[in-house]
Amino acid sequence: MIGNILVGLVALIHVYIVYLEMVLWDTPNGHKAFNLTPEFASASKVLAANQGLYNGFLAAGLIWGLYLGAAGFQVKVFFLLCVAIAGLYGAATVGRKILFIQTVPAVVALIAVWLGW
Repeated sequence: MIGNILVGLVALIHVYIVYLEMVLWDTPNGHKAFNLTPEFASASKVLAANQGLYNGFLAAGLIWGLYLGAAGFQVKVFFLLCVAIAGLYGAATVGRKILFIQTVPAVVALIAVWLGW
């Protein structure tokens, strides 16, 4: 139960990231969220949308795992590991903030799912 709630939270975080990257990237809210200049945001809008699509796939996988119920254990574990690894890479290459927004929630959810909470 707790594990599924945390998986749902991680999925919602990624749905919001999709919205930020695909819709709000080149707006004042997107600039603030990602610490972007308007020029950089405009020039990288297509790349950000592509990145948002990948985050959408992570969210979709987590939602799929939740939909499967108990049979979705392996799906949830796989996608939580993908989120955690992507977060580690992002934290190493973009900024430490990603570690706390993406990796930590995924690892906490993974532990909860693994322990059957």
